[in-house]
Amino acid sequence: MASAKRPETPEALLKRLLDALRAQGVTGPNVLSAIEKTPRDLFTPELFKERSWEDSALPIACGQTISQPFIVGLMTQALTVEPRCRVLEIGTGSGYQTAILSRVSRLVYTVERYRTLMK
Repeated sequence: MASAKRPETPEALLKRLLDALRAQGVTGPNVLSAIEKTPRDLFTPELFKERSWEDSALPIACGQTISQPFIVGLMTQALTVEPRCRVLEIGTGSGYQTAILSRVSRLVYTVERYRTLMK
């Protein structure tokens, strides 16, 4: 009799994601820490919650997506944001990138054109 496969714990899924990001070149400690402390499932539509910690873009309203964690990490790392920086983000979308930026900078200003996404 085969045993049922247990679903991975949220901690294991997060560790796997962080390991994948490191392997792809996202190595900034502040960026990895921000991703680790920001639950992506809070920004993911209910239909895709179980896929929140995959390294893939997922659909949200208005034909938009919540960006792939690798892209979020790479963009944030490329900014070389310091704790006293202020950041302007155009296109809030799900708010996930905004949340990451808020952990590595002093202040984030963000603008979204779709009212549906402004919750």
